[in-house]
Amino acid sequence: MDMDSASSVVLQALTQATSQDTAVLKPAEEQLRQWETQPGFYSVLLNIFNNHMLDVNVRWLAVLYFKNGIDRYWRRVAPHALSEEEKTSLRAGLITNFNEPVNQIATQIAVLIAKVARLDCPRQWPELIPILLESVKGQDGLQQHRALLTFYHVTKTLASKRLAQDRRLFQDLASGIYSFACSLWSHHTDCFLQQIYARDEAAALSSLERTLLSLKEIKLYLTLFSYPPFQGFLNAVFERLKQFLECCRQVGPESTCREKLEKTIILYTKVLLDFLEYHPCAFIPLIQRSLEFAVSYVFTPSGEGVTFERFIVQCMNLIKMIVKNDAYKPAKNIDDSKPESLEAHKIKTAFFTHPTLTEIGRRLVSHYFLLTEEELAMWEEDPESFAVEETGGDSWKYSLRPCTEVLFLDIFHNYSQTLTPVLLDMVQNLQGPTNVEDPVQLLMKDAVYNAVGLAAYELFDNVDFDQWFKNQLLGELQVSHHRYKLIRRRVIWLIGQWISVKFKSDLRPLLYEVILSLMQDPDLVVRQSSHYNNE
Repeated sequence: MDMDSASSVVLQALTQATSQDTAVLKPAEEQLRQWETQPGFYSVLLNIFNNHMLDVNVRWLAVLYFKNGIDRYWRRVAPHALSEEEKTSLRAGLITNFNEPVNQIATQIAVLIAKVARLDCPRQWPELIPILLESVKGQDGLQQHRALLTFYHVTKTLASKRLAQDRRLFQDLASGIYSFACSLWSHHTDCFLQQIYARDEAAALSSLERTLLSLKEIKLYLTLFSYPPFQGFLNAVFERLKQFLECCRQVGPESTCREKLEKTIILYTKVLLDFLEYHPCAFIPLIQRSLEFAVSYVFTPSGEGVTFERFIVQCMNLIKMIVKNDAYKPAKNIDDSKPESLEAHKIKTAFFTHPTLTEIGRRLVSHYFLLTEEELAMWEEDPESFAVEETGGDSWKYSLRPCTEVLFLDIFHNYSQTLTPVLLDMVQNLQGPTNVEDPVQLLMKDAVYNAVGLAAYELFDNVDFDQWFKNQLLGELQVSHHRYKLIRRRVIWLIGQWISVKFKSDLRPLLYEVILSLMQDPDLVVRQSSHYNNE
């Protein structure tokens, strides 16, 4: 394909392929499909999407055709494979400059460079990484960002290779650029903090984007390797998290930086969670600091005004993963335990004191288990959706209510001797019918009953459920006031949790009688709860 004559006809075909008119679009797509195997076609596409004067939609389409061509024709053994000469020219053209002005196109170019890198780097493309590193160090803001974006996609792709030889090559590469990525992250983080407090939001947003990219880069290495140098970075993460959370206090919800700021905070927590998941033993020196950090922000006033729901979920998941981690539990025979397990267990035991566990248990139930205004509004406006509770699967990883309930269960299971009296005391304080004019107490009773239902198996020896059913719960099911629907719904759910644990058969006729009456309840959620929980 002659470059000069081909450029205009390919450009015309791409322009027609962006048309909304199928009579124009279809022939253009067919023509482009025929050219896919022609020598020189991808060189023309490269020139077109690198020409910033052309229409954005045309350039976008050129990138997509180029990207698809890599999958089909880049490998030597592929039918109609590109020649080595053209591939050499294309590789050089892809990294001549990093100045793409359109974000979406820049991302697609970064992805297609990464696709080529997966096949050719480092053997046929040894200059790629050095050129990227040099461009990242440049002073031009746009060039620096685009090079960093490409650098991230390239390393992410190389990290996904599974052959032992490829893994060794990537490990050699990673060990050489990890410290560079850390210095980039530190520099851009400092710049962001200075700019945000100087109220220069445009510059702050730019620095924050670079912080995010360099942090993603580091996260790749942390999940794959457990080098000792990571400890310094991971300890710094806690300080940076505190600084970024404090920024949330300074930056209002309307700020252009707010969304990316929260995204960066979540990425910091993912760094900790991923390192804990992949390298639990290497994480042991971080257990105490992680617990202190997460518990402080989630269960004390330290988090007021700075935390947000997704961050709270991440902190709870961090606590849960430490509490539940098998690598941190001694063997039944202490002599068979690994030293690392004993060390982790010792740290956890020292942290989870009676006062700390009591505060966590009370706070989970009395704060996080309370139905929110949004949930109560959904109950009124869309009762069918409210009745279908979001539980099961991985919902605890992302949603606050399932997350709090799973954390409560795990902590209660591991520390039941401490938490059982705490929960029973909360139950005792709510004996008797609750005033329907007191919404706070109604919500509290709903939360406490929820906890008792979740912990049914743990409470088997401590609760005489039959007596409680006869003396308290049965009467509550018969309170017909419309505000008491919270308790009617919760009690019938609670019985559903306990019926397979501890419930005398001679009480069942009485229970079925109550269920039948509740199936006529004026509230749809109560009716559905009666049906679902006692089938």
